[in-house]
Amino acid sequence: MKSVILSLIIAAIVIGGAVLLAKGGNSNNLQSAPNIAAVSDGKQVIEIYAKGGYSPRVTIAKAGVPTLIRVKTQGTFDCSSALVIPNIGYRTSLPPSGVTEIEVPAQKSGSILQGLCAMGMYNFQIHFNQ
Repeated sequence: MKSVILSLIIAAIVIGGAVLLAKGGNSNNLQSAPNIAAVSDGKQVIEIYAKGGYSPRVTIAKAGVPTLIRVKTQGTFDCSSALVIPNIGYRTSLPPSGVTEIEVPAQKSGSILQGLCAMGMYNFQIHFNQ
């Protein structure tokens, strides 16, 4: 009886630890505060990190300015490597490690560009404001 209870306690600890590691594994990469895009030489560059989701989740960008989205991957083998941006008809499989640049034409004020994985589990948004 004691060995059964001890086995159950050990199993609960192991499973609980695995769940905590799985949930907290990428928490350093994901931001909750919006990122502000900087404009340089008439173009703004937005960096998005793809691994276990996208970071930052929200970026504030200037409307009416051509935009370059620079998606960075490093050991990315999950569904965030299958990137779709429906508003501009963009779809690609990102490399496991590297940088992918996406040219986005100037957007209207108030528009939101959303990128998501092919399964729709992970996403990011770019809010274009004046």
